[in-house]
Amino acid sequence: MLTGTHTAEHDSRNDSILIFINNELFPRADAKISVFDSGYLVGDGIWEAVRLYDGVLVFLDQHLDRLWSAAASVGLDLRMTKADLKAKIQRTLDANQMTDNVHVRVMITRGFKKTPSQDPRLTISGPNVVIIAEHKTASKEVAQKGITLFTSTIRRGSPDYLDPRLNCHSKLHEVQALIQALEAGADEALMLDVNGFVSTCNATNFFIVRGNEVWTSTGKYCMNGITRDNVIRICEKKGITCLQKDFSLFDVYSADEAFATGTFGGLTPVVKIDGRVIGNGMPGKMTAQLGNWYVALVKEEVKKVKG
Repeated sequence: MLTGTHTAEHDSRNDSILIFINNELFPRADAKISVFDSGYLVGDGIWEAVRLYDGVLVFLDQHLDRLWSAAASVGLDLRMTKADLKAKIQRTLDANQMTDNVHVRVMITRGFKKTPSQDPRLTISGPNVVIIAEHKTASKEVAQKGITLFTSTIRRGSPDYLDPRLNCHSKLHEVQALIQALEAGADEALMLDVNGFVSTCNATNFFIVRGNEVWTSTGKYCMNGITRDNVIRICEKKGITCLQKDFSLFDVYSADEAFATGTFGGLTPVVKIDGRVIGNGMPGKMTAQLGNWYVALVKEEVKKVKG
């Protein structure tokens, strides 16, 4: 089994899902887009992912705010409102009769190009919108056993050339980091920032626990994760000290616990980094408690939306 923060239980219903492409729905096998799409040609696009629980797309407004910020950052006119996109997502869910434990990925590129080129003036269409909704339940085995990380030599970028907070289609440096980790026998990569401090994982945010404190990076060189923000808020609400600060591998190797956060897996325990066992090599008590509180927060969000 492939092990990582995005490992899901097998669900055969995904073989026959309908995928949304520019206001049409296509069977999975027929869901295609042109090779002249700007996302394919030059990685010119942005994306967002959101979870469906008990009929509710949880923290949807936070996700859409992040998507619209990304669009503004890259100068992409989405040509739709947030309400329009919500309707497109709901149409996809309804078509697939989806109500619970669903992972929705929204991808928006600048559009079709007249010819292969970086130049946005050669775009001859409006934005291409693709929505893939799949039945996905996070692996219970991964949550129970935790994952291992390897520190990649690939650094998280500086904001002056590709802001790490931008959720864009240009993810090659993170893929390179993950490949290094896989070749080293780990499940995923830990990435440092341009100053050598711990930043993030290749696809999720990273936390450590030292004593009664929870530490995460400053946020300057990592994705502005929705789950990351929610964990920080949970700590504040529960009176747990959560520091957003610079720290190094020196602090990580001697940590009591470590975990990764993301929209799909919530909180995923990290039990080994660079071959060094973290704590006792098992998911820690603080990680479990924060995980339980996060699940409770999701349920509160569902209840609030349903009224």
